[in-house]
Amino acid sequence: MSDLDLQVPAAFDPFAEANADNSGAGTKDYVHIRIQQRNGRKSLTTVQGLKKEFSYNKILKDLKKEFCCNGTVVQDPELGQVIQLQGDQRKNVSTFLVQAGIVKKEYIKIHGF
Repeated sequence: MSDLDLQVPAAFDPFAEANADNSGAGTKDYVHIRIQQRNGRKSLTTVQGLKKEFSYNKILKDLKKEFCCNGTVVQDPELGQVIQLQGDQRKNVSTFLVQAGIVKKEYIKIHGF
């Protein structure tokens, strides 16, 4: 019986290495760019999830100037601050955020394509 002694290994956690490197594993902060349909052909583009340290009003000002559209910053009780732009500006906003260095491309989620 002594030659059949088996050692049971401890529980193996395959994600232990990833969790040690990233304290907020699984909580990646994505920027969500969505479109909302309004009356007829009118639509709204919403940008949600930008970091709190950025000035939403300055980003909005640059977006409005760049794309020649109107927009506003809305305070939502669940989502926090959300930028709203007139028209379908999803592609334009994503390229603007990447080129300005605000968000990396892999952290942008464009909904509705």
